[in-house]
Amino acid sequence: MSVRELVVLGTASQVPTRYRNHNGYLLRWDGEGFLFDPGEGTQRQLIHAGVSSTDVTKICITHFHGDHCLGLAGISQLLSLDGCPHPVHVFYPASGEKYYNRLRRASIYHDRAEVHGHPITESAATTNLHEIWSGEVSGKGLALSVLSLSHGVPTLGYRIEERAGWTMLPDKLAAAGLRGPVIKQLQLDGFVELDGGQRVNIQDVAKPRRGQVVAFVMDTRLCDNAFELARGADMLICESTYLEEDRQRAKDNGHLTAKQAAEIAKQAGARTLVLTHFSRRYERTASFVDEAREVFTDGEVIAARDFDVLGLPKRDRPKKKAGADAKPG
Repeated sequence: MSVRELVVLGTASQVPTRYRNHNGYLLRWDGEGFLFDPGEGTQRQLIHAGVSSTDVTKICITHFHGDHCLGLAGISQLLSLDGCPHPVHVFYPASGEKYYNRLRRASIYHDRAEVHGHPITESAATTNLHEIWSGEVSGKGLALSVLSLSHGVPTLGYRIEERAGWTMLPDKLAAAGLRGPVIKQLQLDGFVELDGGQRVNIQDVAKPRRGQVVAFVMDTRLCDNAFELARGADMLICESTYLEEDRQRAKDNGHLTAKQAAEIAKQAGARTLVLTHFSRRYERTASFVDEAREVFTDGEVIAARDFDVLGLPKRDRPKKKAGADAKPG
């Protein structure tokens, strides 16, 4: 069954609170499980969320500040303990290689999971999206790309993009006399030639289907690359450590406000903005939603809470606005 959803495992920034664990986000994409920034306590959060460690196929670390990576030690051990049956690929900034190695083997355990590290050099992702993985999921092409962000240490933003395709139109297929294996050939080649010499192009019997996009922008000041990562995203998961009243503090510490996250979403044409990575100075998150909505008026704004499960918006479903989060976030 096709499942595309974000499981929120933690929404705190540097220090966890009573209501927020360190960072952690699992994006289910059909048969893939992308685990972003596993902070301290992530393996326990997985258990509470009812998620198996073996659902994880990729781990994406933006940078090596503790709230974005300390959970890698526990996850590494859990993958081995649970006998993960498939390889797990870990992507991270190359400058943090020594921290990656320390976390992977932080204590004694029987390391029997197949885990592959993929250091990404900052120069490769400075000005243009740099594709670091691609494959087919549920018969559709999928690509994972990165761009550098503006933080105090080398930091990567991630973008998952489904290749554009076609939605077949049954009535037009029938009118053209196409059925069975020839339709697969049409999808592969873009055209078929019938016995009578007639040529049928895919655009004659199908309509273009835009691929879905998810962007993950964490720990950064406003920068061009943040906008590029979020371009046309169905879901933008974006740090909003501070409110606008602390804008200078955000800039000094290499972070965004909720308003700035909304500016990225608006200019990039995103559909859903998921705010997260909240400073412990704020007990509630309703003000984050209010602030973001003043700017991002065309899409949905959500202040993420630990254990939220957020489905990716359907491609053709109209945008709607979500209610503000009135509970401690």
